[in-house]
Amino acid sequence: MRRNTRINLLLLLAVLALAVLPLALGLGDHKDQPFTGSDSEAETAITELEPDYEPWFSPLYEPPSGEIESALFAVQAALGAGVLAYYFGVRRGRRQGEQRALARLEEERDGDGAGADDAARAPVDGASRQGRV
Repeated sequence: MRRNTRINLLLLLAVLALAVLPLALGLGDHKDQPFTGSDSEAETAITELEPDYEPWFSPLYEPPSGEIESALFAVQAALGAGVLAYYFGVRRGRRQGEQRALARLEEERDGDGAGADDAARAPVDGASRQGRV
């Protein structure tokens, strides 16, 4: 098994453990809402410590229900995942394109009998054809 595959599997197992262990061990059983977000926990702690506290800001948009709030959060998470997937896809595609271009240059060099100096001077991305040498 390759090193990268092993690291990826270990990371996946760690993420699964972080998601499953709190549920399996019953870490939130003593609470009414065991796994609420940190916003509600912070609000509860602030009101316990300072009952007269007034927030500095108010939300720009207050969803009418918790279901809509959850749906908006899911849409936000999906958009973020899409942006990350696009970025990594473009990055991988560029790397594969560079590898193909280098392989093509090596094939041309080997097939034409050109020297190593000619191959070293040959542009990989076509920069000389665009006048950017």
